[in-house]
Amino acid sequence: MVTPRSLGESVADWYAAGHRELPWRAAGYSAWGILISEFMLQQTPVARVIPRLAEWVERWPTPAELAAVPPGEAVRAWDRLGYPRRALNLHAAAVAIAERHDNRVPSDVDDLLALPGVGPYTARAVAAFAYGVRTPVVDTNVRRVLARAVGAQAEPGPPQTRRDLDAMEAVLPLDPTLARLVNAGVMELGQTVCTARAPRCDECPLAGVCAWRAAGYPEYEGARSPRQKKYEGSDRQVRGLILRELRAAEIPVPADVVARLWPDAVQLERALAGLLRDGLVTGDPTAGYLLPLS
Repeated sequence: MVTPRSLGESVADWYAAGHRELPWRAAGYSAWGILISEFMLQQTPVARVIPRLAEWVERWPTPAELAAVPPGEAVRAWDRLGYPRRALNLHAAAVAIAERHDNRVPSDVDDLLALPGVGPYTARAVAAFAYGVRTPVVDTNVRRVLARAVGAQAEPGPPQTRRDLDAMEAVLPLDPTLARLVNAGVMELGQTVCTARAPRCDECPLAGVCAWRAAGYPEYEGARSPRQKKYEGSDRQVRGLILRELRAAEIPVPADVVARLWPDAVQLERALAGLLRDGLVTGDPTAGYLLPLS
């Protein structure tokens, strides 16, 4: 009889037999490097994260070294990874780690959750992958694998933190070392095989026990998470154009230069106001605009 725990062990065996070699999976990779990678990976593809992560770890090898520079430098170094609020949060987390945790990334999930910008996924990912803590790690890929293999659903539906953590907890072995492999393996399976649009079921280690496959791949009819709006023409694009201009400048950028970045003056004003409100930009029409200094 297949149990959730034996399902997890099958994925662990598959993962241990071969997986993508990624920097943050290397033996001895620092907890600080893993924390940076998790911030960067939240909404950015792996291929774009790898070179930027290397730059950050080389430039700021400890939290204290990042904490010592103005937050605007973090935003500048974030470059075009997208969602730059993450850079400010990462800088604030570095300050908190340097001040509260003696410059060492904490291993306790609750301590990690208390850091700026760290949510349930990131806290558990750092605890599990940096320190080997047995705790369920759940992202979109994990939710999809469990929805299909266990729930016979094509999609997981909108996230529900407690339900999703309980579902992953059910497949985790009691042994922390094996549990770490299961956490990494289920995530890798969702990223590379059990993908959203074109799952490669014939290559899946769970093909013989997958409830969704056994049910004949029924269409999903439940609730769906809202789809993200297109980037082109969005406020996100305008915000990115403003930040790109400010990243290239060492002195305040005049308001008239900012005004020429986008033809729709109302949308430009709205995007700029959002950046000022989020703390990603400082200044005013008289003094000009620049990245935050404190």
